Amino acid sequence: MDKIVMSADKALERLMEGNRKYLETDMSNGDVSYTARLKTAGKGQEPFAVVVTCSDARVIPETIFSTGIGELFVIRVAGNVIDDHQLGSIEYAASHLGTRLIVVMGHTNCGAIGAAFHPDDDNKYIRFILHEIREAIRDETDPEKACVLNVKHSVAAVEESLEIQKEEHEHSLKVVGALYHIDTGKVDFI
Repeated sequence: MDKIVMSADKALERLMEGNRKYLETDMSNGDVSYTARLKTAGKGQEPFAVVVTCSDARVIPETIFSTGIGELFVIRVAGNVIDDHQLGSIEYAASHLGTRLIVVMGHTNCGAIGAAFHPDDDNKYIRFILHEIREAIRDETDPEKACVLNVKHSVAAVEESLEIQKEEHEHSLKVVGALYHIDTGKVDFI
């Protein structure tokens, strides 16, 4: 049986509607039922969007967008930075799973953005994340503006991928940025 592929525009509408549902309730609206688990165990996953976001425990894409099992392909890394591993995962979702929307979602009050303002945090492996963020934000000192610049930088990194360019051209794939407000739960698409 062929997979049903959702267009990028329809996927974006579904995410916006899911976020509206999330803002109106105290409960998760996604299907995590036994039936959904069985369906995805047998048929596999059919995510309608890729969401690259921060590892922050306050940022839960499936809840924020009111989705359930198998609906989002989520990639989490501190500061929602993009490297070869994230690009490989994104390319997999686009070319093997037929996902047509990629969202890079930063969030307010991001600890990784805050750490990028302090050069003394360059120890161990965090330096790789901070280097990417500093490259994105340059001399910006406003945390929310820096977060948006970092999202735009990551979106540009995704769009540089030749495989993603091919998918954009051949299958109308879209790459968009977003900012999640951790205090209100609202997602603004950039």
